[in-house]
Amino acid sequence: MRTIRKKAIVAKEKKLLPLEPWLEISSEKADWDAADPALLHTMLVQLHLIRAFEETVLELAGEGLVHGPAHSSVGQEGGAVGSIVGLRATDSINGSHRGHHQFLAKALGYAAPNGFDSSAPVSTEVQTVLQKTLAEILGLAQGFCKGRGGSMHLQWHEAGCLGTNAIVGGGVPLAAGNAWAQKHSHTDDVTVTYFGDGAVNIGSVLESMNLTAAWDIPLIFFIENNLYAVSTTVEEATAESRLSGRGVGFGVTSLRVDGMDPLAVHLTMQKAAEIARSGKGPVVVEAEVYRFFHQNGAFPGSAFGYRSKEEEASWRARDPLARVAAEMISRELITQEQVERLRAQAQAAMSTAAGELVEQDPEGKSGVRRIKPDLWPSPDFVNVGVRGDLSELSGAQTLEASDHRGETESVRFVDAVASVMDRRMELDPRIVLLGEDIHRLKGGTNGATKGLAEKFPGRVLGTPISENAFVGLGGGMALDGRFRPVVEFMYPDFLWVAADQVFNQIGKARHMFGGGSAVPLVLRTKVAMGTGYGSQHLMDPAGIFATAPGWRIMAPSTPHDYVGMMNAALACDDPVLVIEHVDLYAEKGDIPVGDMDYQIPFGAARVVRAGSEITVLSYLSMVAKSQTAIERTGMDAELIDLRFLDQASVDWASIEASITKTNAVMIVEQGARGTSYGGWLADEIQRRYFDHLDQPVQRVSGGEASPSISKVLEAAAIAGVDEIVTGLEQARVNAGGGR
Repeated sequence: MRTIRKKAIVAKEKKLLPLEPWLEISSEKADWDAADPALLHTMLVQLHLIRAFEETVLELAGEGLVHGPAHSSVGQEGGAVGSIVGLRATDSINGSHRGHHQFLAKALGYAAPNGFDSSAPVSTEVQTVLQKTLAEILGLAQGFCKGRGGSMHLQWHEAGCLGTNAIVGGGVPLAAGNAWAQKHSHTDDVTVTYFGDGAVNIGSVLESMNLTAAWDIPLIFFIENNLYAVSTTVEEATAESRLSGRGVGFGVTSLRVDGMDPLAVHLTMQKAAEIARSGKGPVVVEAEVYRFFHQNGAFPGSAFGYRSKEEEASWRARDPLARVAAEMISRELITQEQVERLRAQAQAAMSTAAGELVEQDPEGKSGVRRIKPDLWPSPDFVNVGVRGDLSELSGAQTLEASDHRGETESVRFVDAVASVMDRRMELDPRIVLLGEDIHRLKGGTNGATKGLAEKFPGRVLGTPISENAFVGLGGGMALDGRFRPVVEFMYPDFLWVAADQVFNQIGKARHMFGGGSAVPLVLRTKVAMGTGYGSQHLMDPAGIFATAPGWRIMAPSTPHDYVGMMNAALACDDPVLVIEHVDLYAEKGDIPVGDMDYQIPFGAARVVRAGSEITVLSYLSMVAKSQTAIERTGMDAELIDLRFLDQASVDWASIEASITKTNAVMIVEQGARGTSYGGWLADEIQRRYFDHLDQPVQRVSGGEASPSISKVLEAAAIAGVDEIVTGLEQARVNAGGGR
């Protein structure tokens, strides 16, 4: 038998190079020799002020005076000061839960625009920044966010501090939106977003790298690699521990630097900012730093067993404060005695700041301190600023369909969607649309943006499939204030993909940062029940959003109402969810000829049909189905189209007037019972109007399960005319009227 020998096959290999460079940058003796002495003095003063600040926070936390975590940045100050000292006042930053040092570096630079002299006393402006920041961390009314932000949510827009963030990676898409606004406001300002090694594996961060690279957005991704996410090492979490490598795969220039060397960080950021300002898009900077203490509190990591004392000692020997001082002393720019005086002065400034906020506890032991009682926010402030007061809508032209006496034209609902957006974009250049495929297919997947991409080039942005990134980018644009983003989710179920940005970020931003941050964002989406798209494309989001603070919710059921409600949404300074329904898109209705500028009175329901036997509350496509069911049963029901669904905007006056007349109520909706809007509404109604009700609140909704793709099972899972008829008949039985 002949033996067949296999010949080895050698495939041709070609080395691939990244689109943009990946570099490591370090400082040399010549860089320190050439450094402006004023720059070095400014860095050294900021380093000492921030170190003294953090030590004071840890001291107060040890006394139980910091309510919540104290994520100190002791050891990491060099990365913050080095990267921020060269920024402009008009540049912006945001950061993570460990963000005191970044906030202070930007705020101190803003308070002392001409830099710092290490021999000069602490100015009144700087002392105020230190005290207000400490007050915020202690949760006091004089803080930058009026005590609501605390340690993890520090914001000062005037100084370019967009807000630190307690969700790992959560602030990155918002920073991308701010940077987009800077670019499209025709500035060459940049935004720097700070996050740690744990966040480099977060989807929103990676999605934002991709999106900013695709759109050449001037965002600098600054990774503070302190080697540990709480106690998990970088090597345990990822195979590539050089975290700046994340940017290479997205075609982003990526730089790596020793974060314990503030001058090297400064030189690296000069290069990064030059690239971003030039229009070449984002840059990734990785600074390797080290937190001297544990994730939270004043104990070292070695006390918890995940770091060795030897490792900690080796990093402490590289303290950025000592490094800058040593370099300056060797060049006779400062003496050791002057450095010690500077440290004492920084500590004294913090002692003064703390002394304004805490006092000896008259009921405690000697040395025990307490917060000065008159500095706490008033308990009455607890819900102030969840949303705005709608003063921006005062004086608006309003028009109900029933009040219009002029000429009308019949249009399809979906054409009204496109037409009113066309009109608003024509009048308001701040409006920008974002969403998947909205710039193609002659108006997106349903025609809702028909003609807009051609008429408004650069303002209809077709996005990658990355809801977290693009809705967060929209949130950043809205918080910036120069634009009014309208974001489309192709289907409501996709909100779960972007839940952090939708609920934790956009919905909470105004309240969390003290009540003053307008968030003028509109989120459009469509309910598609009955179209066979299955369990992950068919939800009604009203019930979820109704229980999430901060959002306004609108659900128009006619073309006339859509025009008026979208006009109101685009004038509102709160985030607004506008829910549409595919069943309505092809339906026709009358709108005024030549008038696309009216609003529906904010928070006003529409009485579709007057009646005395039962109040039927509904919205979207179920309004027409309810009317059909009422006619079929012959009941004298009063039908109300709710239109405005959020807790603050529901028309309780109209509901009360109807219930006190009918003494019975039925809530009609189409979707799954578990996430339904009616559950919350029924609870509120029975608590408000219990004495007027002669029977329990009746509810018509879909089943427990999300609709399936099977046509039969889908029909069984959602409510329709037959289910409404059954509900009405049951209400008649409950009232003692029989059949």
